Amino acid sequence: MGVFGSFVFSKPTKSTSINKSVSVIVCCKNESKNLQDFLPSILSQNYPNFEVVLINDCSTDNTLEIMEGFASKHDNIKIVNVKSIEAFWGNKKYALTLGIKAAKHNTLLFTDADCKPVSSQWISNMSCHFSKEKTIVLGYGGYEKKKYSFLNALIRFETLLAATQYFSFAKIGMPYMGVGRNLAYRREEFFKARGFMDHMDIKSGDDDLFINQVATKSNTALCDAQKGFTVSKPETSITSWFRQKRRHVSTSKFYKQKHKFLLGLFYCSQLLFWILAIVLLANTFMLNFVLALVIFRFLVQGISMYSSAKKFGETDLILIFPFLELFLILSQFSIFITNKVSKPNHWK
Repeated sequence: MGVFGSFVFSKPTKSTSINKSVSVIVCCKNESKNLQDFLPSILSQNYPNFEVVLINDCSTDNTLEIMEGFASKHDNIKIVNVKSIEAFWGNKKYALTLGIKAAKHNTLLFTDADCKPVSSQWISNMSCHFSKEKTIVLGYGGYEKKKYSFLNALIRFETLLAATQYFSFAKIGMPYMGVGRNLAYRREEFFKARGFMDHMDIKSGDDDLFINQVATKSNTALCDAQKGFTVSKPETSITSWFRQKRRHVSTSKFYKQKHKFLLGLFYCSQLLFWILAIVLLANTFMLNFVLALVIFRFLVQGISMYSSAKKFGETDLILIFPFLELFLILSQFSIFITNKVSKPNHWK
């Protein structure tokens, strides 16, 4: 509550209004349908000077043809066509590196092909947080809402909780991750860190591992304005979501030790609460006292989560957040065990 409170009860982050030339970078692998659906919302941004760098990462569908079709109508599109190289086969970081090198502007704004800015002010809201000191901007990438879908609610709750964590830790001066659906940084940060070289052999982590490596208290800013958010298509089956989360969890083990400790401590506190609450309530041990503690914990947590959900536009999740939290904890435990048994798949 203390760490989360630094962000969830804070006032919106102030920003400057200086316009900067921006390169929006979108890495695509077999994304022809998503490009047709979502690229227009990027191209129609109300911003004076930006280019869109489209990276075709060895697609086997007609992604390249779709890119070329858009480029014939928009002179601010640059296409980077990545050829398959055995040493970097299936490595998104290699494709991104080529896109970053091809970008003509120093301010780089990243999103995915299945992401849509929630407003025409997306670039403005993300770029305005840069300054002489702030060279990294963390944004929020949410998911589309689907009525009467528990899986959709679970995905959005997990995304809300993760964002609350990394925004809060950044707020107290301990930034540890960002999401590639909505992330920006200066190109000099990329080259100063030798790009992705320190973790090029890890196929995932082009967003969170890079930020974990380079972000500091002094160089990181937050964009918590809803006009600066993006929204993506969520997974539609529990199997595909489980597979996606396996990749994310497998990457987090490469975080800095202090970040792994704090995140592990938070998860253990959640797990122990539920175990103790269920065991003590089932055995009616000091029933009234235990019940009062459980209610108090949910009340305090609910207030904090509601404040965060209000910032991120996810308030419909609050009424059922205890059920979502329990299911998420069980899912995460299952993912941890599964990853111990077999390695997850990555960028294909």
